[in-house]
Amino acid sequence: MRKYFLNLNKLFIVSALLIPTFCQPLEASLRILKIGAVPDQNQELLDRRFKLLSSELSKELKIKVQYVPVFNYVAAVSAFKTGSLDLVWFGCLSGIQARLQTPNARVLAQRDIDTKFNSVFIVNKKLNLKPAKTIQDLRNLRNLRLIFGSENSTSGRLMPQYFLNKAGLSLKDFKSKRVSFSGSHDSTIALVNSGAFDVGALSKQVWNKNVKENPNRINNIEIFWITPNYANYHWLVQGNLDQKFREGFTKELKSIILNLDINNLKHKKILDLFGANKFIESDESQYKNIENIARKLKKII
Repeated sequence: MRKYFLNLNKLFIVSALLIPTFCQPLEASLRILKIGAVPDQNQELLDRRFKLLSSELSKELKIKVQYVPVFNYVAAVSAFKTGSLDLVWFGCLSGIQARLQTPNARVLAQRDIDTKFNSVFIVNKKLNLKPAKTIQDLRNLRNLRLIFGSENSTSGRLMPQYFLNKAGLSLKDFKSKRVSFSGSHDSTIALVNSGAFDVGALSKQVWNKNVKENPNRINNIEIFWITPNYANYHWLVQGNLDQKFREGFTKELKSIILNLDINNLKHKKILDLFGANKFIESDESQYKNIENIARKLKKII
């Protein structure tokens, strides 16, 4: 009987040693990669874009990937800062804000179109304004009703305000005497098209998409001025994913995104929803100029 209990004790000891070994991969497989994005366009488009991407990432990484919508740009930054989101598609300004508040966060990739991005100023046709030929012609917008996109949008607020300032205009030079925000590029188009506002600023990419796919939405609008190029959107990733999932996980994730191939039908659907031909390498240095502009406009303290 004594021998029986000794053997039983050995069995318990061995089992106790083996349980962590078996549980570790199981525990890792139960973890979820949570991705998010700034809500710069209508939610239906964002849902299609990121659910399709989540499915592809889940298949390639062999883990569950979940897209978590957020209500505004500030919420996206906060969710990344607290670790509620692991991977976020940020505009340049919101990405900088999130990275500066999150230790070890790193830029993962950007689209091919993000190295030379533009904003457009659109005006209601009833104004009969001639398109601007130089930045100084932005002064012709003085005393009109101006609408930006989101308060923390790079292409819908920060860079348009920067170029207005370069032309010698302040926000007090517009009719409302204060800043108005639509919340998204699509909403900016709708408000200027309806005549609720005279002038709007938004992403040139979103404008082009509407010209191609939704011409009825822009019947009453025309482009007034296109800004010079600047760097914009990028993927920002938490710095602890190798510890959270497995060694080399961040490198795997980056490789999958960079290797999305437009010649692959499934990949093409994803890239089309991002308005890009491919994702490319990126790093923090590309956004230093935007950071300096944001500090001047007190969007980063």
